Amino acid sequence: MIRTALTALAALCLATFVAAPLQAADKYAANDGVKIHYVAEGQGPLIVLIHGFPDYWATWKPLMAELNKAGYRTAALDLRGYNLSDKPAGEAAYAMPNLIGDVAAVIAAEGQHKAIVIGHDWGAAIAWQTAFNRPDLVDKLVIMSVPHPAGMARELATNADQQKNSQYARNFQQPGFEKNLTAEGLAGWVKDPAAKPGYVEAFRRSDFTAMLNYYRVNYPRGTGAEAQTPLSMASANQRVKVPTLVIHGMKDTALNAAGHAGTWNYVDADSTIVMLPDAAHFLQHDAPDLVNRTVRDWLNQRR
Repeated sequence: MIRTALTALAALCLATFVAAPLQAADKYAANDGVKIHYVAEGQGPLIVLIHGFPDYWATWKPLMAELNKAGYRTAALDLRGYNLSDKPAGEAAYAMPNLIGDVAAVIAAEGQHKAIVIGHDWGAAIAWQTAFNRPDLVDKLVIMSVPHPAGMARELATNADQQKNSQYARNFQQPGFEKNLTAEGLAGWVKDPAAKPGYVEAFRRSDFTAMLNYYRVNYPRGTGAEAQTPLSMASANQRVKVPTLVIHGMKDTALNAAGHAGTWNYVDADSTIVMLPDAAHFLQHDAPDLVNRTVRDWLNQRR
């Protein structure tokens, strides 16, 4: 009787252990002495998620939950300069090769050689460049908001509306502009009152100069025919070798939808472009259910 009871108890404990999902865990990866904080959760193929400006890893919580349920492991990082990641001094620390290295460091810290890479805003720019410069790291690519560099360069050179919409970036490039920034102001875009305090806290832990160094080192300077692509963003190869999903909010006032035209000319695998008519720049917040379902289903179809 005792043996039967113990056997049943052991079976119950084993079933509970197997069924229990892995909990989110704070982790760190190191890239040439710079510690990158990330939060990992779930089991399955690795997905690395990269946020933009002004944001932090928690922007991905709803998508992470969706993908964890679908059988993926997610790792959402804090960009260097943000929240719990290191904040190295100097503009050069935020040049694109270092940002690509941060993605590589997270993948390696997870014991993997490659991952599905998802990015929004600056995270999308980093994701594009990772696919160009380290194609060995990228299994599939999901881009939110930011056009392929060729499309972005075209719009900055020829589209007066995009030139006007990019004025904010030129402001950010000016020395001392960070004095205009506050944690509360940077969190102004967050609509969810329950989430906003977390953003304010994360931004208080961040370095405003570091945030703007992304623009000073990597964003094109000038407008029209005089627009110059920074050396840190120059790439001899601008082709993507893996399946690519692009999602864009049509109400985005920073990045025009027109920039995505012709993206398919630079992707050597299948490419999908999804336009969301009622979403703005932070589309993962404006249309979370649609974004989550789109990403999940697209990935599952290519599993």
